[in-house]
Amino acid sequence: MFERRLYHHIDWALVAAILLLCALGCAMIYSTTFDPTRGTSRLYVTQIYAVVLGLGAMAFMLALDYRTFTDKSHLIYIGMLAVLLYVIFFGSVQMGARRWISVTAFNLQPSEFAKIGVALVLAKFFGENRGAPAWTDLAVGGALTALPIWLIAREPDLGTAATLVPVFLAVAYLAGMRMRILGMMGLCFLLAAPVAWKFALEDYQKTRISSFLDPAQDARGAGYQQIQARITVGSGGLSGKGFRQGTQGQLRFLPVAHNDFIFSVLAEEQGFAGVLVALGLYLFVILRALEAARLAKDRLGSYLVIGVLAGFTFQVIYNVTMSAGLAPVKGLTLPLMSYGGSSMIATLAGFGLVLNVRMRRFTN
Repeated sequence: MFERRLYHHIDWALVAAILLLCALGCAMIYSTTFDPTRGTSRLYVTQIYAVVLGLGAMAFMLALDYRTFTDKSHLIYIGMLAVLLYVIFFGSVQMGARRWISVTAFNLQPSEFAKIGVALVLAKFFGENRGAPAWTDLAVGGALTALPIWLIAREPDLGTAATLVPVFLAVAYLAGMRMRILGMMGLCFLLAAPVAWKFALEDYQKTRISSFLDPAQDARGAGYQQIQARITVGSGGLSGKGFRQGTQGQLRFLPVAHNDFIFSVLAEEQGFAGVLVALGLYLFVILRALEAARLAKDRLGSYLVIGVLAGFTFQVIYNVTMSAGLAPVKGLTLPLMSYGGSSMIATLAGFGLVLNVRMRRFTN
């Protein structure tokens, strides 16, 4: 349980950077969803509630020793799979996808919490082994990751499913997976890409990829978001148009600007200077988390931090490049900034584990 003396070992600098990103996200959501004819939207208030719940989840993850969570990781993993199965058969359908569970006043997206479950079970699995993982170890770890990926992809939600891949690769690499194995995996992926294009991808997914290569071929359809994202980012200039003065987000030229494209709105309203501030905060968070992995007292803690951080970093990089029109459009939020309660709570809970590992580096 939490001891009073551990309070002094909490990484308050990391907490402050996380809260600044949350505050910046809430401000951008307020600006983007503000309607001069109807007044202020309530979406930013909902996001504030999500931040408060997320801080509660972070505090819960801090209260118990992280080894308590990893010891029960198999139960957490099984429970996660059960909930993902429930979503596939009985989940709430929105925008053509079955990804949510309706819980009274809000919708819960369990796939956002899968990153924590996979990070916990992989940290426990590889942490119990000694030496570099053998092929059998990698196969088992890959199977533990592939099962939730398959379930999430069935919803369908390929964006969130893809975030589990770097979790496995990062933990396996830190555990001692050789670079040549990683290279062979990359080669197998390239060889399998044509087969996946032919048999695995749906027509709308193929359209997204082709429209990324040439958005002008369907400027009013599949390529619309990418074109508008580029216009939004480029129109901000050096200092931006000012808070609530953006045209692309305010006039709804950019769809779901408060969610997937919140970074584009930041670039338009705050300009290159605001982008540097946001990216600087994200870089600080990532570096502090890496330091927590380095300072961990055992391999279990290091693997857990790296697993949580890998999914977070991948999501940040992809969303930023997507918002700039440099990656195919995918329903992947920008952690800590985009609108979305499940994403916010899951992200803050994950960083609760990161803080937990660093805080307990001096305990037995």
